[in-house]
Amino acid sequence: MITTNHSIKTWAEDDRPREKMALKGRSALSDSELLAILLGSGTRSKSAVDLAQEIMKDAQFDLNKLGKFSLNELKKFSGVGTAKAITLIAALELGRRRTETPENLPLKISSSKDVYRLLKSSFMDLQHEEFYVIGLNSGNRIIQTQLISKGGINGTVADGKVIFKHLIDMKATACIFAHNHPSGALRPSNQDISLTKRFKEFGKLVDISVLDHVIFTDNGYYSFSDEGVMPV
Repeated sequence: MITTNHSIKTWAEDDRPREKMALKGRSALSDSELLAILLGSGTRSKSAVDLAQEIMKDAQFDLNKLGKFSLNELKKFSGVGTAKAITLIAALELGRRRTETPENLPLKISSSKDVYRLLKSSFMDLQHEEFYVIGLNSGNRIIQTQLISKGGINGTVADGKVIFKHLIDMKATACIFAHNHPSGALRPSNQDISLTKRFKEFGKLVDISVLDHVIFTDNGYYSFSDEGVMPV
């Protein structure tokens, strides 16, 4: 009977993820090999790298899709228990938070690209909608970024009274709205357009300029201002 040893310890040193990183540096490792280091071990029938490749295949070899996996979704793989699943989620969360460090974030909004940089990590990997407002002073410097609401896959509730109370409390003179579309659709819905128009009109009543509304997806963003559809 032919038997196969699946232990990484039996591999050539150059093929083992940890040793490979030590010899060649982190950039020499594939996503699956980096994932295998976090997993630490596989099962009796497959190595950690085999298990990592199985997980990456299920995520279509897309780290953004992998970042959306829940604890239970990771635990469905044979060889991944609660501890390993939590380790993977923690590592992915650290990677996301790295983009939120102050030196990577704008202090002033000069374009929709600044809005995207500011909130990209907040919307990353979400499978539900969230709505934010950015309060600005007269020089378009950021006073505060406020999460207004969380919803389901197809929508969330954005209450104008709540939004403008936050803006008045922070003494904002201008604001920008932002929310995400988990579906990946970049175009605004009729509801998005109607909401933006109503908030623009309300802003005029309280002397707070609504400068833009930015819609986020994992693959980019849509700016009402850039597209010339911002209500006047």
